[in-house]
Amino acid sequence: MIKHVQFGKKQRVVDELGRRIRSGEWSSGRQLPGEHQLASEFNVSRGTLRQALLELQRQQYIATQSGVGSFVTFDGIALDQQQGWARALARSGARIVTELLTLECIDEEAMGAHVDCTRFVEVVRRRRLAGGEIVSLERSLIPARGQLVTLPERGLLNDSITDTLAAHELVAAHGEQWLSLAALDSQQAERLERPAGTLFMQSTRLTLDTHDRFVEHVTSLLDPAHFHFHLAFDS
Repeated sequence: MIKHVQFGKKQRVVDELGRRIRSGEWSSGRQLPGEHQLASEFNVSRGTLRQALLELQRQQYIATQSGVGSFVTFDGIALDQQQGWARALARSGARIVTELLTLECIDEEAMGAHVDCTRFVEVVRRRRLAGGEIVSLERSLIPARGQLVTLPERGLLNDSITDTLAAHELVAAHGEQWLSLAALDSQQAERLERPAGTLFMQSTRLTLDTHDRFVEHVTSLLDPAHFHFHLAFDS
C-alpha cells in the first residue's frame, strides 16, 4: 500500500510537469522552480519529487546539472533574482527603501561588443535601510529598442525593472554571474556615502532570453556586512 501511494504521488508530479512542458507553458530552456517550491506545490516529500524529476529526465523532458543552486542573501534572506531583489526584500518583510538615481538612454560601445545592441537604457538605483544606512548601489543596462526607448519619459512599470522587461516580452531565461571584491571609486563612494576605497562585494550579472536575446546587464555593489553569496551543490 505504501509503495502504491508513493508511486501515485510521483506519477502525479510527472504527469503535471510533463503537461506544462508539452503545452509550452514552460518553454524550452527555462529553469524549473527549486525542489523545495515544487515539493510544497505538489505536497510531496523531496525524495518523491526527486524520483519524479529522474523520471522526467529519463523521458528526456528535462536535463539536470550539478552545482544546483546559488543565490545572494540579505541578512540571511534569500533573494530571488528572477522576481527582482526589491520585490524579494519587500515580500520578506525587510524594511528597505529603493531610490532611483538615473533613468536615461546612453550609448556604450564596450558593452555592445558582448551583446546584440549598443544603445541602452541605464537604470541606477540604491537601497537603504529604514534607518538611513545605504547598503547597495545597482547599475542596470537594458536594450533601448522599440518602446523601451521612451522608458526615461514613462518610468519603470511598478517601479520594477523585472516587470518593465516582462511587459516588453523580455524575460530572463539563462545567463552568467560573476562575484568579486571592488574598492569604491570616488563617484561610487559619494553615492554610497562611504569613504573611497571601501571594499564592497560586486555582483555582475548578464541575462538572455530563450532566444538568446540580450535582456539585462546589471552590476551591483553590495555591503558585505549585509549581503552574502550562498552556493549549494552536490555530486
